[in-house]
Amino acid sequence: MLNFARKLLAGRKSNVFQSFHINRPLVLLQSDDWGRVGVRDKEGYELLRAAGVRLGEHPYDLYSLETADDVSAMHAFLKRHRDSTGRSACLGMNFVMANLDFKKMSSDGFRALHLLPLTEGLPLHWKRPGLFEAYHAGNDDGVFFPSLHGLTHFCQLAVENALVKNGPHAELLRLMWSTETPYIYWRMPWVGYEYNNPERPHAGFLPAKVQTDLIEEAAGIFKQFFSRAAISACAPGYRSNRDTFAAWSQCGIRVAQNGTGAPLPPHMDEFEILNLHRTIDFEPSQKDLPVEKYVQLAIGCFARGIPAIISVHSINFHSSLKDFRGPTLLALDEFLSALETKFPNLLYVNDRDAYEIVTTGKLRTTRGTVSVRVERRTVATSAAGEPR
Repeated sequence: MLNFARKLLAGRKSNVFQSFHINRPLVLLQSDDWGRVGVRDKEGYELLRAAGVRLGEHPYDLYSLETADDVSAMHAFLKRHRDSTGRSACLGMNFVMANLDFKKMSSDGFRALHLLPLTEGLPLHWKRPGLFEAYHAGNDDGVFFPSLHGLTHFCQLAVENALVKNGPHAELLRLMWSTETPYIYWRMPWVGYEYNNPERPHAGFLPAKVQTDLIEEAAGIFKQFFSRAAISACAPGYRSNRDTFAAWSQCGIRVAQNGTGAPLPPHMDEFEILNLHRTIDFEPSQKDLPVEKYVQLAIGCFARGIPAIISVHSINFHSSLKDFRGPTLLALDEFLSALETKFPNLLYVNDRDAYEIVTTGKLRTTRGTVSVRVERRTVATSAAGEPR
């Protein structure tokens, strides 16, 4: 994972930024990849196996798409967990706003990319009755906080270049697409991430204009789908640069989510975007740690005046190909319950709340406004752009 402080500050004139330290334990749940299709259920899984793809070697071979039941179970779970003000826990859900339009692509022999926005439903034979309604129910109830992940998760330029070369990569893509699976990233990392192309020619971040167009299109779909503009964003794969942040700012993004690494405090950047840094990887689908370990990580965050920002990807709530959801909810229940017991003044917040806290020192709740003391510090950076 990229260290956000390094990549954001590299090349900037200023070698300082303002960070925020908070006197109450804050807990945020941030989750990526919602709305993004993978392997299409058991039938799609068997079609891939029949085509010669050996599946089951990695959890993401079993990444499919959440169901309405998965989302509703998470909704009910979050309602059961309350903070010191009586507010429910909230899951920040980062949505990919378009999938591949397999119907259009198959009609031209899978020679080009065509996208299908979430506002137009799911691709071809993908069926998830009640899923979109479940998203909206959790959003309306305040236990989900939808945010922007991107238009696609993969880099369209990287895939288009593979199709032009028409070699083994193109052959694998077309095999995947024939089963209505876009790709399986760990098997084909050359598809890259939306704003970053890992392959030559033109390796690296996409030009500013291209990133701006992608972000504007995704933000437009998001606004139509959720009937409000996105205010928080997380780049696919956490691959972003200054151009990404400039485009986010132009689209009204006020909070940027960054991947885990050294536990860094929230800070405001040159675009007046609040940067939140995830501090705990909670991924039962891939790694099972004792709950006590997660609790100790959270305690360390609170001792530094840093929120405990828990990263938990959507696969952990899937149940179509394997029941990841059951074990995840059990472990997360134990984790959050332990925090609630140990920290009676704990606050469950979302990204919008965090922005309000650091800019006003207050949090609005159904029981009134809660004052939260915030200490601002000016942090110097090294020549490499890392906090000293």
